[in-house]
Amino acid sequence: MEKRLRSDYACWRDLPTRWADNDIYGHVNNAAYYGFFDTAVNCHLIEQAGLDIHSGGVIGLVVETGCNYFAPLAYPEIVQAAVRVARIGNSSVRYELGLFKDGEDEPAAQGHFVHVYVDRETRRPVSLPNEMRTALEAIHA
Repeated sequence: MEKRLRSDYACWRDLPTRWADNDIYGHVNNAAYYGFFDTAVNCHLIEQAGLDIHSGGVIGLVVETGCNYFAPLAYPEIVQAAVRVARIGNSSVRYELGLFKDGEDEPAAQGHFVHVYVDRETRRPVSLPNEMRTALEAIHA
């Protein structure tokens, strides 16, 4: 996988590492990277795309995910999480993410995940709401 640089992303969020993120080896455990990804995407959706995580009729379910690790992160660093959208379908979105150390042009890790948007009650796929589609198109690569 080719590394994407800082300049390949349009949406950014600073995320603090936590004491509990470090594992016995002194770096952020691999499982925490997925938490950074999820936080970055959902913050963007809540703030820019009108996602109502508590009572909205549409929710996103993760159906695919992956991550490549290039360099360690460790507490107490601030992780700069970058998000871009690689593909927008009728009911699905593929997000691509990079996690960067402050000031670094190359990522410490990069990954992806795919959301399928479904009706909260029936869990059946639904078309992306217009407000969400517009916000996602703004960060489409």
